[in-house]
This record gives sequence, structure tokens and C-alpha cells, in this order.
Amino acid sequence: MSVLIKQVAEHWEFVSPLLRKPKNEDDYDSLAIALDELLEITGDDESHPLMSLVDIIGDWIEEWDHKHRPMPVASGADVLGYMMREHGLTQSDLPGVGTQSVVSEILSGKRKLNLRQIRWLAERFRVSVETFI
Repeated sequence: MSVLIKQVAEHWEFVSPLLRKPKNEDDYDSLAIALDELLEITGDDESHPLMSLVDIIGDWIEEWDHKHRPMPVASGADVLGYMMREHGLTQSDLPGVGTQSVVSEILSGKRKLNLRQIRWLAERFRVSVETFI
């Protein structure tokens, strides 16, 4: 038996809770707490010896989130509403989309954004056109 494996075996009862993918919400919660604690220790030091453990646990948490807590897909209208709130804009502040009533219909779901409007919005907010598709 190698020295490394012998050392791991001697300390396994202490290390094993951190080296298991989550199988339920309790496991997930425990790993999230452990990740927070590890990040307090490692800070911004990418060369810290514990960063590989941070990466592993972070990957498992991300995998769990994607499988069990998928992000809802936002419509172009949802994104537009969000961008308007973030930038403090009113419906009349978007002449490239159309009149206030056109913007209102888009936000309410009565009308879809067309390609010209999407291009204008992408340029206006400096994001990719895919943001509004």
C-alpha cells in the first residue's frame, strides 16, 4: 500500500463526507456549507492547496443544481422588462422597439419581438442578440 493511500485510509472518516457527490438535499446542503468554509480559507488564492477540493465540490454542486434546480428560460419580453428595470427606463425610452403601446404589447406577451427590434435592443444594451431570443 502506498504512503498516500495509507494516509488517506487513516483520515478517511474525516474526509469522506466531503468526497461524495450529493444524493439528496441534506448532502447538497452539507457540501454547500463546506464550500463556503473552504472559500473563507482559500480566499482569492488560486494556488492554495485546497483549491482542487473547492473545484471538485463546486462542480458537484453545479451538477446537482443543473439536474434538480434548472433555471427557467426567460422570454425576450422577460429580458426586456428586466433590462428596463435595471436601467430605469420607461416604455417610451425605447424608440427603436416602437411606440409606447408596441412596447407595452411586447411586455404583456401580446406581441413578439421581431428581428429588427432584437437587433436594436442588443445594440442599445450592448448584449448579444441571443439575449432577447
